[in-house]
Amino acid sequence: MGIVGVSFAKPEKNREWSQHEGFQFPLWSDEDKALALHYGAVSGKLSPMPSRITVVLDAQGQQVLRYDDVSVGTHPADVLADCKALFGAAPTPDQAAP
Repeated sequence: MGIVGVSFAKPEKNREWSQHEGFQFPLWSDEDKALALHYGAVSGKLSPMPSRITVVLDAQGQQVLRYDDVSVGTHPADVLADCKALFGAAPTPDQAAP
């Protein structure tokens, strides 16, 4: 299991933001909005900003959980609890996706 963040920003901006925030997971750039379109975070390529969603995939890449209503204050703990219940353990920072 791994954690990945995705943003429309250019890789350089994501790198700066990730370092500033101290993220312990990769932050991918989705400049062409392909991931956002695939997972329904935008309705079209002209959408200026994605909806803040979380998608949890299993080891085969199949979607097993989806959160469309994300509250920044409680969301990480909610997802962690659901993942522990579903998968039996939480990822550690060294297990983040490459």
